[in-house]
Amino acid sequence: MKKADWNLWIRSKYTGRKRKDGIDMEETIFRQELQKRTTAIEDLLKQYLPEEEGYQKTVIEAMNYSLMAGGKRLRPMLMQETYRMLGGEDDIIEPFMAAIEMIHTYSLVHDDLPAMDNDEYRRGRKTTWSVYGDGMGVLAGDGLLNYAFETAFRAFPAYAVGKLVDENYPRVAAALNILARKAGIYGMIGGQNADIEAEEQTTPLTTEQILFIHANKTAALIQSAMTIGATLAGATDEEIAALELCAYNVGIAFQIQDDILDVIGDSRELGKATGSDAQNHKQTYVTLHGLEESGREVERLTGEAVAVLDGFSGEHEFLKELLLHLVHRTK
Repeated sequence: MKKADWNLWIRSKYTGRKRKDGIDMEETIFRQELQKRTTAIEDLLKQYLPEEEGYQKTVIEAMNYSLMAGGKRLRPMLMQETYRMLGGEDDIIEPFMAAIEMIHTYSLVHDDLPAMDNDEYRRGRKTTWSVYGDGMGVLAGDGLLNYAFETAFRAFPAYAVGKLVDENYPRVAAALNILARKAGIYGMIGGQNADIEAEEQTTPLTTEQILFIHANKTAALIQSAMTIGATLAGATDEEIAALELCAYNVGIAFQIQDDILDVIGDSRELGKATGSDAQNHKQTYVTLHGLEESGREVERLTGEAVAVLDGFSGEHEFLKELLLHLVHRTK
């Protein structure tokens, strides 16, 4: 985006300026910028795809099919925007951007399996297991998780100079620790565990249980994205803690909105079936608190997240609009 267009977009936030045809100029320019960033991330991911060759060719094909199935590319985008907000400028962030999208994708591949959600479609096309078989679906997910760490480790050589280690080398090590923990048993996998057991629970779930699932299954990777961006940019412990809280709010709001859309969303827009929670008798935040209260909680959490961002002096207008866009999405 040209600087003049970007400045116009920011000014329109405060003037409420609209185009003559009635379309909100702010929303139009934001969507253009969002598409530009999404396309750039798609191009980045292509650079890290493994070659489809050898006796392991099929699993690699399934991995690449899964990774390039589209999507919001939310986590790498949040990571990059946080990194930039805190002054990060070089490309050390890129292996981590690719890695976190691989981890997110592997979780979706496994979620779709017959042993889990048994979904045949995601984002408007056949899921990985339904194309390659459920055994290969398991392997594709495993492959993406392992390859994510192979990819993230590529960040190390950029900070190694001969036999000496650059002063930023520990940041990469700290970022890897965040990536591993938030994706593991104390993060996303832990949340998935609680989610599976919740489906088998005969007594009603508590709000505490549902928030634990959301915090770990959904928010953990968003926390990972934003705190890795902050860590690689050299943020203070206080700044990292603030962004971890911000990301928690975003993750919880995002998942509650997802539950809301399962009730009132359009399956054609979402690219997947709606009403599955009710059909499967799955208890969600919405079933416990209703649509109205759930909507208010989304607004509250989002407001607090935006307030945290506004405490930072770095440029974060797009990041803030991105958060607002996510929690008011219709797909």
